[in-house]
Amino acid sequence: MTFWNDPINFIANWLTGLLTGWGVPDLWATIIEYALGITALIVFAMVLDILLVWVERKVVARFQDRLGPNRIGPFGLIQPFADIIKLVIKEDITPANADKVVYNIAPVLAATSVISLWAILPLSSRIFGVDMNVALLYLVAAGALGTLAIIMAGWSSNNKYALIGAFRMVANMVSYEIPMVIILLIPTILADTMSVQGITQAQSGIWFAILSPLGFIIFFISAIAELGRSPFDLIEAESELTAGFNVEYSGMKFGWFFASELLHAFTFGGFMAVLFFGGYGGFFGLEKVAGFGWLTNPFVESAVFLAKAMFGYWAIMWVKYSMPRVRIDHMLAFNWKFLVPLSLALLVTTAILHKLLIVLPTWQYAVGMFASNVVIITGTIEILRAHGRKQRKAEEKLSPQPVKN
Repeated sequence: MTFWNDPINFIANWLTGLLTGWGVPDLWATIIEYALGITALIVFAMVLDILLVWVERKVVARFQDRLGPNRIGPFGLIQPFADIIKLVIKEDITPANADKVVYNIAPVLAATSVISLWAILPLSSRIFGVDMNVALLYLVAAGALGTLAIIMAGWSSNNKYALIGAFRMVANMVSYEIPMVIILLIPTILADTMSVQGITQAQSGIWFAILSPLGFIIFFISAIAELGRSPFDLIEAESELTAGFNVEYSGMKFGWFFASELLHAFTFGGFMAVLFFGGYGGFFGLEKVAGFGWLTNPFVESAVFLAKAMFGYWAIMWVKYSMPRVRIDHMLAFNWKFLVPLSLALLVTTAILHKLLIVLPTWQYAVGMFASNVVIITGTIEILRAHGRKQRKAEEKLSPQPVKN
């Protein structure tokens, strides 16, 4: 075993030998190793978050025909550090009648909910926090902490606009969690496991995005709504709620909410890569061909995973900076009347066809699963067309007819 082939175990064995050589008991050595591993994961996530600030500002600048950060450091790379310094030294204001304990815990809880998701996000087959057999349940549970942080922030601020903003945002997040959880069952069925490592390895031959493209689309829409990004950005409805639940926050407390949003978006890009695009692998069996064994190197796998996650993050930014905000009643109606029934129909169809087609060769199985999605998409479009025609005729009957002279 070398550092380049298995870096985590190499470092762990080196630390174990070093600590036991100093007379540290085995139990304490294990605790220290876990603590250092958790610290390293948090530091990596925070450094990545700083980079995402620069990436986000550069991307939105290109969308809006601007330059973005370009003065502090080469290509403006030092600008995020200047922003952090500004937030740290900015005056920290707490409303006089706020619940100070809850008010101060909320931004920390928002960041914790995102960082905790990295515990199950595998960078490679050998670089990951923990491989849980119920990782998708953990994903849903940890994500719920973010919802709790928002309602805590809105309520504890003692500001009616902040409270209304928190209620609207929580209604958004809770509603769109339903189709997201339903769609999470599709990779579970296809891979026969809830482990993210198992789901990743099950896509070594073919990506789940090919087997269930509609599932990926629904998950992508639900993820954007869960993040509170445009067109579902009720969190940023400045013209209505003066910036929503975080209006009373300033300085680094506001910075934690902003950093959590950026890292959460990239984290969802990572989960899209894991659940539908093979994660760190998914080379369609190429890694088994002679001369391509280097694809299984943990650093190569990590680069592949981060590239896929960044593409997902870029797609989320693409939607955010291209679409206008959706009205809250339209947004909730779209979820409950369209996405939830559609995701349930897709789940039932996928489960039945998976059992029927699993005995066929891989290519026939893939064609059958893909065709079922095409049929569901076509049927959905026809139903929407029929509903649109019916609605249009009803409106024509109600509209006044022109008077003939």
